Amino acid sequence: MNLELLESFGQNYPEEADGTLDCISMALTCTFNRWGTLLAVGCNDGRIVIWDFLTRGIAKIISAHIHPVCSLCWSRDGHKLVSASTDNIVSQWDVLSGDCDQRFRFPSPILKVQYHPRDQNRVLVCPMKSAPVMLTLSDSKHVVLPVDDDSDLNVVASFDRRGEYIYTGNAKGKILVLKTDTQDLVASFRVTTGTSNTTAIKSIEFARKGSCFLINTADRIIRVYDGREILTCGRDGEPEPMQKLQDLVNRTPWKKCCFSGDGEYIVAGSARQHALYIWEKSIGNLVKILHGTRGELLLDVAWHPVRPIIASISSGVVSIWAQNQVENWSAFAPDFKELDENVEYEERESEFDIEDEDKSEPEQTGADAAEDEEVDVTSVDPIAAFCSSDEELEDSKALLYLPIAPEVEDPEENPYGPPPDAVQTSLTDEGIGSEKKRQSSSDGPQPPKKKPKMTNIELQGVPNDEVHPLLGVKGDGKSKKKQAGRPKGSKGKEKDSPFKPKLYKGDRGALPLEGAAKGKVQAELGQPLTGGAISELL
Repeated sequence: MNLELLESFGQNYPEEADGTLDCISMALTCTFNRWGTLLAVGCNDGRIVIWDFLTRGIAKIISAHIHPVCSLCWSRDGHKLVSASTDNIVSQWDVLSGDCDQRFRFPSPILKVQYHPRDQNRVLVCPMKSAPVMLTLSDSKHVVLPVDDDSDLNVVASFDRRGEYIYTGNAKGKILVLKTDTQDLVASFRVTTGTSNTTAIKSIEFARKGSCFLINTADRIIRVYDGREILTCGRDGEPEPMQKLQDLVNRTPWKKCCFSGDGEYIVAGSARQHALYIWEKSIGNLVKILHGTRGELLLDVAWHPVRPIIASISSGVVSIWAQNQVENWSAFAPDFKELDENVEYEERESEFDIEDEDKSEPEQTGADAAEDEEVDVTSVDPIAAFCSSDEELEDSKALLYLPIAPEVEDPEENPYGPPPDAVQTSLTDEGIGSEKKRQSSSDGPQPPKKKPKMTNIELQGVPNDEVHPLLGVKGDGKSKKKQAGRPKGSKGKEKDSPFKPKLYKGDRGALPLEGAAKGKVQAELGQPLTGGAISELL
């Protein structure tokens, strides 16, 4: 699709809701690839659902983890995904095949994973109550990054736009800038409130274009800095933020903040409700507040890399926010005019003459000269939005779209399918969901997948009993009450806990039932049926 034709020539931020993406299971986190053509969504049943964002359809489902997926990141070329789950495991996935390349087990829960922007062999991991760790995937080695205070290990970290530096921030407001290759300290400063008190750093986010980055802090203020100024100030510098963004009326705390694709706008999701606040970075003025369904809590926000579209997650559903598309019929013909009211038409004298006598002689320079020019229709110019400022060409190996294989309902009637013995073996395999059966039968006999290499990451002095904040067990009185107070056989209360995996047709959690009687009983009870029970009922 030609991005130039999608240019809005007006404000470049979304204005209204534009539908939802329902992943069947509850969505927890989402991220766009570098071009915005694919959206990866991590779910609470451990699946990664990859959406084709142009068709708004599911392109692939990867059964990634057993526990909820809490963080996702695309590699630069789009061929790999790195994911973290609440059981402290970090995995790298091949997007085309859906296979796991490597796994790493950490002693504490993972808050964030991020690929190096230019080197997909390195991954930055932020474990809870630990210094950030940089993994090297090729040799499964890791480096623990230096921290400012060994007693304060509530550290968040992020690569800068090109991956030359790593920015870390702790609970005392101290920002360290480390050289990525050597881990040497290059610059540092402290984020302070007006009374010189320190405030905890919640997240650090970089713009895709330009040198700006933002810091989300516990004092409910989003500070925007220029990375070049930070490096110029050096160690223990005192840089002034370009902008301070906050909700002065409601004093809203921010769950997730990010830049727009062009770096001109900043969106922040409220931690209290499903509301998105959009500011203009250059001026610092609030331009739009997008309100979702009342009573829902926001989990994640992602801005499309090249278009004014935002994806937000609340109550397990991905909401899409976009601009209002107004139909302009006058765009179909250059001499077409839209009239608000009837206008009396005045006919020109020579309008219906065979030859126009009043027509002036055309100048020979412009039209004839243009006819002699050769128009190049073979070479393809790179799309500027897909290239970085230091690149001239697009990545020829980039994975922009996923091929979608057609689902075959009855494999025996497929003349171009696999041999009958392969179908039979796949159908007799018990304990597999109908979705997996269909996939294996349509793809033909597959070689046994080799088990991915699991590497245990040893971190000294890190507590092993930490619980991921997404699960909300520690320090969350509300969730404790809900878990303790819900009876085991309660109906209709499944929606209360957004992190409880749903059971549905083809889910791994649903066990196959034996006998039509059990299927009937379960159907009467209103419980979900598995593929085996449905076939026996029919």
